[in-house]
Amino acid sequence: MQDILIVVDMQNDFISGALGTAEAQAIVPKVVEKVKGFTGRVIFTRDTHFENYLSTQEGRNLPVPHCMEGTEGWQIDAALPVLDAPVFDKPGFGSPALIEFLKGLPALERVEFIGLCTDICVITNAMMTKGALPEVPLSVRADCCAGVTPESHETALSAMKMCQIEII
Repeated sequence: MQDILIVVDMQNDFISGALGTAEAQAIVPKVVEKVKGFTGRVIFTRDTHFENYLSTQEGRNLPVPHCMEGTEGWQIDAALPVLDAPVFDKPGFGSPALIEFLKGLPALERVEFIGLCTDICVITNAMMTKGALPEVPLSVRADCCAGVTPESHETALSAMKMCQIEII
């Protein structure tokens, strides 16, 4: 049986860079503690954009270049022990490659999500996982997530709870 922890987009640009927030900075120690203490398999996602970002739908709606591949802002926070964990680069909110990877794991018992941003990428990946693996218990650790705003963080948690994703 496998327990999986998915660490969503704990990147410098979302913590202290172009789209950083005090709430994101505040969760870093809790996320580090959770990753270091997790006894199952840890997987990371990494928001990844390119020079054409501003011409993409996301770039037109959020015209703030961030997580540009290869930059310091794109890097996962140095305090997190990525080591040999899989890292899924994703050019959008959700990662179809992550979902395919999860579907291929034998004896998947539970998937837990932590990271940034609750109201964009965490909810997207959690809902994609729920759709692809409806019988696998999913959870989101609220104190290891932060949203664009505290209000949108709470809204996303409520939406996921209504979709039978456990909020811890």
